[in-house]
Amino acid sequence: MEAQKVRVVIAEDSVLLREGLTRLLTDKGYDVVAGVGDGDALVKTVGELAQENQAPDVVVADVRMPPSHTDEGVRAAISIRRDHPEVGVLVLSQYVEEQYATELIAGSSRGVGYLLKDRVAEVREFVDAVQRVAEGGTALDPEVVAQLLGRSRKQDVLAGLTPREREVLGLMAEGRTNSAIARQLVVSDGAVEKHVSNIFLKLGLAQSDGDHRRVLAVLTYLNS
Repeated sequence: MEAQKVRVVIAEDSVLLREGLTRLLTDKGYDVVAGVGDGDALVKTVGELAQENQAPDVVVADVRMPPSHTDEGVRAAISIRRDHPEVGVLVLSQYVEEQYATELIAGSSRGVGYLLKDRVAEVREFVDAVQRVAEGGTALDPEVVAQLLGRSRKQDVLAGLTPREREVLGLMAEGRTNSAIARQLVVSDGAVEKHVSNIFLKLGLAQSDGDHRRVLAVLTYLNS
């Protein structure tokens, strides 16, 4: 998917931040088709665009928006995932809110991300995350991955993985490619490919699942 063809809807109640995100993505060649300030407007806008066969490729939404500034954004994101599964959803949060992250990811089959707002300042990482989610991949903040990976109820799923395989799976959850994982761990690409193959095997993901196995592998432990 070419960056200039990626259609984005931004949901953020801070006009300054919303305009900043719009400018940032537009400058990078993305097509920001709408910007809204609350969850209801987000759901309505995506629905109207979908009816016109102009659904966005990805929605970027703040977790907390008016009127209560609690969970309106993530609720809207979950609603969009249910009614428009072809639309990727990337939510932004001030802090790691495990319940919201888990609810968003649960049942997802493609295109989901959860980043801390501080990550937006790292322009390249943020834009890469938008692109990955638009293409159906995952983009989870390292701090989110660390918290979810450490939850005790994940132990049964991860019991068969070696410490290195867990580390690789965590980096996969962030959306990193094999080459990026190899650079991070200072190992060869071949070593990472072997770890990834072992992860697929131990999680029972068949070769017939194709490249989608990367997403399935991440979702297997996040949804367990």
